[in-house]
Amino acid sequence: MILPTHREYPEPEDWAGQTIFERGRRHAESDPQGIAIVEGDLALGFGQLVADAQALAAGIAALGVRAGDVISFQTPNWYEAAVINLAAAAGGFVINPIVPIYRDAEVGFMLRDSRSKLFFFAERFRGYDFAAMVERLRPELPDLLAAVPVRPAGGANGDYEALLAHGRGRQASLPDVDTAAVKMLLYTSGTTGRPKGVLHSHDTLGRVMRVSNDWWQVRAGEAILMPSPVTHISGYANGLERPFFSGARAVLMEHWDVDEALRLIARHGVVGTVAATPFLRELAIRAAAAGAALPTLRFFACGGAAVPPELVRQANTDFGRTVAFRAYGSSEAPLVTPGIGETDSGEVAATTDGRVVDYEVKAVDGEGRALPPGAEGELLVRGPGLFLGYTDPQDNAAAFDPEGFFRTGDIGTVSADGILTITGRKKDLIIRGGENISAKEIEDALHRHPAIQEAAVVAMPHERLGEGICAVLIARGATRPGLAELADYLSGEGLARQKCPERCVWVATLPQTASGKVRKDLLRAMAASEDGFAALKPV
Repeated sequence: MILPTHREYPEPEDWAGQTIFERGRRHAESDPQGIAIVEGDLALGFGQLVADAQALAAGIAALGVRAGDVISFQTPNWYEAAVINLAAAAGGFVINPIVPIYRDAEVGFMLRDSRSKLFFFAERFRGYDFAAMVERLRPELPDLLAAVPVRPAGGANGDYEALLAHGRGRQASLPDVDTAAVKMLLYTSGTTGRPKGVLHSHDTLGRVMRVSNDWWQVRAGEAILMPSPVTHISGYANGLERPFFSGARAVLMEHWDVDEALRLIARHGVVGTVAATPFLRELAIRAAAAGAALPTLRFFACGGAAVPPELVRQANTDFGRTVAFRAYGSSEAPLVTPGIGETDSGEVAATTDGRVVDYEVKAVDGEGRALPPGAEGELLVRGPGLFLGYTDPQDNAAAFDPEGFFRTGDIGTVSADGILTITGRKKDLIIRGGENISAKEIEDALHRHPAIQEAAVVAMPHERLGEGICAVLIARGATRPGLAELADYLSGEGLARQKCPERCVWVATLPQTASGKVRKDLLRAMAASEDGFAALKPV
């Protein structure tokens, strides 16, 4: 059955059918000095950001970019990203964020596949020469009209500031933008294969923003901390879009630093953030050590990578109240669950992925048949915040069922009252001797071991059983338990013996995607050979 988790959010008449630029312009008219973006010592108001965006849109149009064309950006969490995003909405351009960790192969693929007309980039960031990368890629990009450096070291002609100045001198009229048209093209992180281009409209993303504002009760003038990359769906929505929906300010972090995060939370009275598991772990540890209760912080929505229940429990103990909770969503279906409700307990925050809001969800069996509430199956979702589809029509056939539900590829349950719990990923199941074993269940138990900092469990080839269990671990200290000790521990945690790993590898790092998810595809490939983990520096 389809669970009754869909909640209606009627559109306010005076905000319906508006782009993020139009919303920003309304804030600029009513509160031009109101702060929208904070970056270091910079504090930029709605008036300045909107004026810059209008000028930039005119400058972009002067290059020959037209409404419906794709413009890409690969920058750190800099305020210019907010201006570029607003300018795209003003000119009807399709915005294509690209995370800064990507290099020639990924960037080249995305710019070619999207037929991007314009590429904004940081010349150098965290020791990498992006300008040299652009020069290498240019011969392969016949559709690219210009590559525009942001904050160039040498003040090169044709940079962001020059394009902005050129636009200020033009009286370009802005087009009427259809809010049902494509607004954003965001490529998936590619954990299961080649990147797929995810398409969202102004309406789909706007719906997600309005629902999450309501759920988290984000108010004008409040501050949201954003350490996640603004080129990832979480950072993009909360760092670049939220100020223009709620009137709140986004406090951007160029890179994560837990001590700086504590200072920013105290300085700006930060009420919430949306970030990955490692950020929550470090913030909770440091807050406890510093004796800082973080009194202004109301919510820490944690997702992306697996979130161990024990981490949420400990974090909320350290914070002194239930602040942290798990949230669930994806680039295709943002914020299926924005977290727990006001009356939900801390244990619900720790052990589930929150309440489904504004989506319909069903769990299905291997034949696609809908399962009753509480039954485990693949989760399919449908709702007004769901993406429009992929850029490649061939990807869409397998992505949706006949009723228009998106196949998430995640395994889980949804209770009758709409509490969702992820139990694994469809391709993350280990089939050992014909029995399905959840890697996540083993990982959650391993995360409770005092000697283990991080755990990732994947399938490995097994001559007799088809698949065996391989645990890839990062140590918390000097102690590294052996297989026998881990087996005894897992048995003590209540896991069946067949869920104990047959192989254990201690490494210094785990491969991750830009959004902080562990690259299980790489780990599975490594587990298939005896020395496959050499690149991860076994310890």
